[in-house]
Amino acid sequence: MPDQPLRGLTVLDLTENIAGPYCTKLLADFGADVIKVERPGTGDPTRRMAPFFHDEPHPERSGPFLHLNTNKRGITLDLEVAAGRRIFLELARTADVLVESFAPGVLPSLGLGHEALRSINPRLVKTSISNFGQDGPYRDYQSSEIVTYALGGPMYATGLPDRAPLKLGGNVVQYQAGAVAAAATAIALWDAEATGRGERLDVSLMRVQAASQDRRTTMLLGYQYTGEINERRTPGSAPGGGVRPCADGYVNINGSAARFPLTVRMIGQPELLSAPLFKDEVARSRPGVSEEFDAYYIPFLMEHSKRECFELSQAFHIPSGPIYDMADVLGDAHFQERDYWLRTDHAGVGQLTQPGRPFIMNRSPWAFRRPAPGLGQHNEAVLCGVLGYSPLDLARLRRLGVI
Repeated sequence: MPDQPLRGLTVLDLTENIAGPYCTKLLADFGADVIKVERPGTGDPTRRMAPFFHDEPHPERSGPFLHLNTNKRGITLDLEVAAGRRIFLELARTADVLVESFAPGVLPSLGLGHEALRSINPRLVKTSISNFGQDGPYRDYQSSEIVTYALGGPMYATGLPDRAPLKLGGNVVQYQAGAVAAAATAIALWDAEATGRGERLDVSLMRVQAASQDRRTTMLLGYQYTGEINERRTPGSAPGGGVRPCADGYVNINGSAARFPLTVRMIGQPELLSAPLFKDEVARSRPGVSEEFDAYYIPFLMEHSKRECFELSQAFHIPSGPIYDMADVLGDAHFQERDYWLRTDHAGVGQLTQPGRPFIMNRSPWAFRRPAPGLGQHNEAVLCGVLGYSPLDLARLRRLGVI
């Protein structure tokens, strides 16, 4: 396999949960040697996050942890004791990047702040990921996915108009922050290579969400230019557009407005274009017309599978897509053809299928090198192999609870 673009790069990973580990995963997947530092005994809280393999809770079977920490090496280190901090500084002396997700002020309180690290390694890039940033009035506030989505995101406009706002599902805010942090780190590494000085990066989940392309930026621009505030709206669609049932599920076909003539041809009833209800876009925009068209439209869809509806729509140049469940996504021929899924063997769970490369590089590829580490799995490889500690030193550190 050709060399990866981040080969030779050493990253110290002091992150937990999702945003930070996703940042360092992206770096690891493209060749960086990421050394994940966890607390002795308990490790990253993500180890206790569902879903678990075969629904059996275990710190080595968490799906999110196994996904977010592939290609990393893992050690345990107690930074609250002097010996742990000394070992960490030894690692930091030759590292290229430190990514951390502690609350602001925690690392400086341990004597591991930016200035202390810069004094031993001026080229070190330090990326800090936090809820609200390293300063400002919200700096020390606690947060969660829904809090960040509400404060910095489009939650005000999601949900039904007669109900309270709703958060969309998943942990999108944290994954977005991780991706932004990885991109920012790569930019800072380029600068460090040119100047010999490492940058200090401040990545805030709230700032990332406020600038998110997931509706928020367009909403903010709309307000800035027109004063319009997006409101929650009753779900619905124009004739030929939106989600509809079909023989084996649901399909989303964008066949309204200017594409409506294509839709009626697809269902074999072009004569509907001469009917008063459907003759032009003004007529089709009137209340109740969408339901009238569904009397023709849904029976046609119910005769076809979601895959068939998808292919028919595309054949008539109508944007469309089946509403996939997870099994559909895993089995989709397009993903299979483009080698998206990663199939791995992990000591704790056996064979796994996980999301693979997020984009394709033809000369410097993404690669799977190792599964997510067990807690403290690489203590000996890193402390003895990198720092020169002896097996006796390792045993002593373990006995003292340092690792």
